[in-house]
Amino acid sequence: MKHTRVTALAAVSLAAALSLTACSGDGSGRGSSAKGASTPPSDASASSSSPSDGGSDSGGSTANNTKPDSSGQDAQAGTGTGGTKGASKAGAKVTFCKTANLAIDAVDAAPDKTSGRINITMINRGSTTCSATGFAGVDIKDADHTSNPIERGPAQPRITILKPGDTAIFDLAYTIDATGNSLSSPTDILVTPPNETHTVSLSWPAAAGQIKGAYTDVQVYPTHTTK
Repeated sequence: MKHTRVTALAAVSLAAALSLTACSGDGSGRGSSAKGASTPPSDASASSSSPSDGGSDSGGSTANNTKPDSSGQDAQAGTGTGGTKGASKAGAKVTFCKTANLAIDAVDAAPDKTSGRINITMINRGSTTCSATGFAGVDIKDADHTSNPIERGPAQPRITILKPGDTAIFDLAYTIDATGNSLSSPTDILVTPPNETHTVSLSWPAAAGQIKGAYTDVQVYPTHTTK
């Protein structure tokens, strides 16, 4: 009888132990489920960092787009600045000849009896190289004390650079009046070198032929060198 009770008690104890084991397994299963449930927040955290990463990429892209524009402007500005400096230096190297540094003279150079021409020479007496490029301003003074501006002839200016001692030349061209009835009586030639404001007065060459027509028929041509 005692044996039967012990056996029964043993069976009850075993069943209780098994029941406890099963409960323990469920608990661990719940724990595992809880851990699994904690994983999505971790994934959510990772996905939330993706926009942040994307934001930094976008920021990097914007920065990259900005840098070329900025560097492009700098380069352009640099080029612009360099061009200005270069022009400044070029301008500083050769300045226009000053009237005070030029020995100016006028001579008759008519090639024949119908074509009147007066050559006006300008010698650089200064100590530096200068430019005499362009048209000189010319007025012819008449015996009645009036001054008449001379128009430019149909020609393009030529680069005329004068080293110390070099000579530039330009001419006045007109048709000679062979009748002796010319209405003009020139006495002086007023010359203002190209890009200058100071004028010199030269005597009209005595050997020059009379002007046919009016002073408006006389033309001045641009300077050039004698070399």
